[in-house]
Amino acid sequence: MPRLPGMQSPSIAELSGRARDVFRQVVENYVETGSPVGSRTISKLSSLGLSAASIRNVMQDLEEMGLLASPHTSAGRIPTESGLRLFVDGMMQAADLTDEEQSAIEARARVGHGRIEEALAETTAVLSGLSACAGIVLVPKGEPVIRQLGFVQLSPTQALAVLVGGDGSVENRVMDLPPGLMPSTLTEAANYINGRMAGFTLAQAAQRLRAEIADQRGMIDHAASDVIAQGLAIWSEDGAKRPVLIVRGQSHLLDQGAVADLERIRRLLEELEGKEELVSLLEGARAGDGMKIFIGSENKLFSLSGSSVIAAPYFGSEGKVVGVVGVIGPTRLNYARVVPMVDYTAQALTRLMA
Repeated sequence: MPRLPGMQSPSIAELSGRARDVFRQVVENYVETGSPVGSRTISKLSSLGLSAASIRNVMQDLEEMGLLASPHTSAGRIPTESGLRLFVDGMMQAADLTDEEQSAIEARARVGHGRIEEALAETTAVLSGLSACAGIVLVPKGEPVIRQLGFVQLSPTQALAVLVGGDGSVENRVMDLPPGLMPSTLTEAANYINGRMAGFTLAQAAQRLRAEIADQRGMIDHAASDVIAQGLAIWSEDGAKRPVLIVRGQSHLLDQGAVADLERIRRLLEELEGKEELVSLLEGARAGDGMKIFIGSENKLFSLSGSSVIAAPYFGSEGKVVGVVGVIGPTRLNYARVVPMVDYTAQALTRLMA
């Protein structure tokens, strides 16, 4: 008797060894080709030692369990979302990344010249290219809390401002200096900030600086106060411009299989436009400390387009989750290959934030 909608899917333990082998062959072949898989195809490709008729009987059993489905246009079968979930949770063997793939991710993570959002965008782009999916990253949001702010003079007219945030993130900005500024003034400015403003947000620190200047407390000279004000401003000015969500590689969603299903792609692109909903989905991935895999209608955001999301959190120096990186692709994406890519990218971003 076929399983009715809403019934719980079977566990791996409920499948016989023969059923597991056939099921694995169907899933792996479908992921590779995107086409329904027939019993004859399995009998030719595999070393199961089963006839096409025996394989067909097993596939019928798997369909009745709700793990496979038979599209009306084909005699072959495809895994259902429940089937893909069973495969990912209990049967998938993750592939190792090549040295070249690891190097590509690490190199992009170092791009950005200290601007975290640029490094995140570059890393998301390379993840998209390697996985052939759309890459997504949830940028650390909220105004940074100052743990430490330092200045390194680059030339008589420029300095590098280095901000260490309360979450352990490190960002750099190049700032202009007034002519004739003494190097000791930069040291004085840094000492003042770190001694009196650690734990403040940028806005709070700027407000306190203005108040102390207005009160003429005389604890810092005019030149140093100008350096502090400018050092705080270069972050405050671009804070509102930071993207909360970065999406790269949407074109990967238009794969060959999608050409025949343009309506699904139209829906998916509309879903991606609803960035608030996507951010909400990724915020859910922040709650845990491991990989999250959403397959098709498991998440209502992508229930219409039948897309999957693989996401993993990345951490700051104190071990707190500061963002999420992942990919969006068709439900038939190569989970065994993409899951370790997302995991490695999250690790690379964690190292970047340390």
